[in-house]
Amino acid sequence: MTTTRVTVGPSDIADPRLAERGRRRTDWAERQMPVLRQVRERFARERPLDGLCLGVSLHITTETAVLLRTLQAAGAELALCASNPLSTRDDVCAHLVRDHHLAVYARYAEDVDTYRRHVDQVLAHQPRVVMDDGADLIAVLHERPASGPALLGALEETTAGVRRVRALAAEGLLRFPAVAVNDTPTKRLFDNRYGTGQNTIDGILRATNALLAGKVAVVAGYGWVGRGIALRLRGMGAQVIVTEIAPIPALEALMEGYRVLPMAEAAAEADLVVTATGGLAILGREHFAALKDGVILCNSGHFDVEIDVRALREAALGRESLRDGVEEFLLPTGQRVYLLGQGRLVGQAVAEASPAAVMDMSFAAQALATEWLVRESAGLRPAVYELPAALDAEIARLKLAALGVRLDALSPRQVAYAASWREGT
Repeated sequence: MTTTRVTVGPSDIADPRLAERGRRRTDWAERQMPVLRQVRERFARERPLDGLCLGVSLHITTETAVLLRTLQAAGAELALCASNPLSTRDDVCAHLVRDHHLAVYARYAEDVDTYRRHVDQVLAHQPRVVMDDGADLIAVLHERPASGPALLGALEETTAGVRRVRALAAEGLLRFPAVAVNDTPTKRLFDNRYGTGQNTIDGILRATNALLAGKVAVVAGYGWVGRGIALRLRGMGAQVIVTEIAPIPALEALMEGYRVLPMAEAAAEADLVVTATGGLAILGREHFAALKDGVILCNSGHFDVEIDVRALREAALGRESLRDGVEEFLLPTGQRVYLLGQGRLVGQAVAEASPAAVMDMSFAAQALATEWLVRESAGLRPAVYELPAALDAEIARLKLAALGVRLDALSPRQVAYAASWREGT
């Protein structure tokens, strides 16, 4: 992504009149986010981010707004742009501008040039920390000569973004410390598996109103996102096929009762294909001729490259928008295939993102990771870091307490036994 420097200007949002609707919907989400509320109460007392300029690129949803309220309570000054043009909620943008005076540069369905300009406008604030979802802010910073105050570090929320950051580190190009928030268990095991698993099904059903029972559903990738999607498709009565490139997750999928096939074979059986790999052209031109008439295609990876949408458009004899989020393509071989959400994250582009109760943990991790990064930045080198395990365990403890769940505790004798090598058979 190449961009041009711009000066800081007023917010660029679609419709300020939507602010009240955005406030009400954000308040609803906040009621389901007790961990983040507790973090905010402490942040408001201690102000650990006081005066810090934080540049943010995230899916602009009601749950994200609750995170931004929390960071603002910690004293941060915030500049915000979207991480995906189709996940932006214009009413949330209006609420953040009207009620919290944030600098917001985002509009639903903005074109690529506008998206890039908005990234530039956030970086023109010269943030000391960037919070990213897909690593576009981080990538742009590395495409330019370093300028302005030194960056304390970055936080990355997604699997695809962490891959990009690790690639920078592997090439020796990473300029600042980066926290892989995606890789912390309270994010990866819950948001990726349960949150994206649910919002993917939500997006498919909202877009198509299709019956999933009895359908053959192909899930590309058996990482935590793919597992969650496969589990829910099976729960809806679908016959699930998994495609993989790695032997261990493929073996796990097989042992968990799924068929495992190469995409070239699976595509021919599919009534529905969901990509969830973080990779490129998982469903490509070489698969199109094998697709069944009426097959539904959608993506749950961060970028719109897992289904080769460009090749699909080039191959099609005709295209027609049939429903919100549904585009029909007529292929030369006679099949009609249906692409959801332009090949972007279907649970964000067509549905309403992950549930607030799950994002409660992911965004608590974001907030605590920001505090940790700022506090420890002087001793950190340019590398990829994980959230300390103690902070992750605290998030889980707070979540369990909010749900009314109690845990056992080890007795002194049990603690001594666990630490000893002397007792055995």
